[in-house]
Amino acid sequence: MLDMKRKVDAHMIATMGLLIALMVVLSQILGFETPYIKLTFSFIPQMLMAILFGPFWTGVGAALADIIGMMIFPKSAYFFGFTINAFLGGVIYGYFFYKKEITLKRSLIVVILSTLLISFILTPIWLSIMLDIPLTSWAIWSARLIRGAIMVPIQSALLCIVGRALPYKHFRKYFV
Repeated sequence: MLDMKRKVDAHMIATMGLLIALMVVLSQILGFETPYIKLTFSFIPQMLMAILFGPFWTGVGAALADIIGMMIFPKSAYFFGFTINAFLGGVIYGYFFYKKEITLKRSLIVVILSTLLISFILTPIWLSIMLDIPLTSWAIWSARLIRGAIMVPIQSALLCIVGRALPYKHFRKYFV
């Protein structure tokens, strides 16, 4: 299911490295971040990683991108919970996109599931722990709810548009 037995070769490592670097750039340099919210487009290379490598390796790549991004461009103290979020987000993307056609329905499910699990459940817990504020604080929830309402349709549409535009069937033959 998670495709952990996949043979790791130089081609896979190089491709993963490029996608991880792209995730770091889109997240840390071109992203918008406050203490309570983060807006990035790193989900595009994450989707490509999911298409090519599956849930486990996408989770590993997303976690590495989070760690490397925090090492090179620290904006706050490192917190392991966000690396868990990155890994789980990668697993979700990989589960829904690996060896499957990219559809609007599948893209919408991925974004809603990620938003619910990561943005609305785990991240508020991590922020509450990190910032020592109550989990019910409006500071945590106000920006998060607005971000969810705005980004779910945008992210779903972009995943579908970019996913359909990519000749991933052509790419996949080099990675299987």
